[in-house]
Amino acid sequence: MSWSWEYAFGAEEAARDAPAAFLAEVEIKADELVRAAEALHLHGRSHQGSDPKGGNVVVPGGMFTYQVIVRDERVYVVQILYLGF
Repeated sequence: MSWSWEYAFGAEEAARDAPAAFLAEVEIKADELVRAAEALHLHGRSHQGSDPKGGNVVVPGGMFTYQVIVRDERVYVVQILYLGF
């Protein structure tokens, strides 16, 4: 399994109504988070500790909240908020 990201919970449903340009910005930042998590956790599947704290990322047009689950080798986008700025 290799690292990737995906929408989780209600974020997937909220993404259906968000503008394409905003979602493109979310995807760019989510890809960056995946690369960082992969570099930091080289042996993700055998990880024994707690998962790192997630966070909020501001992108043009809004923001999103993410969580890294190391043993799944996933970055989950758990909430998106389109603000239109």
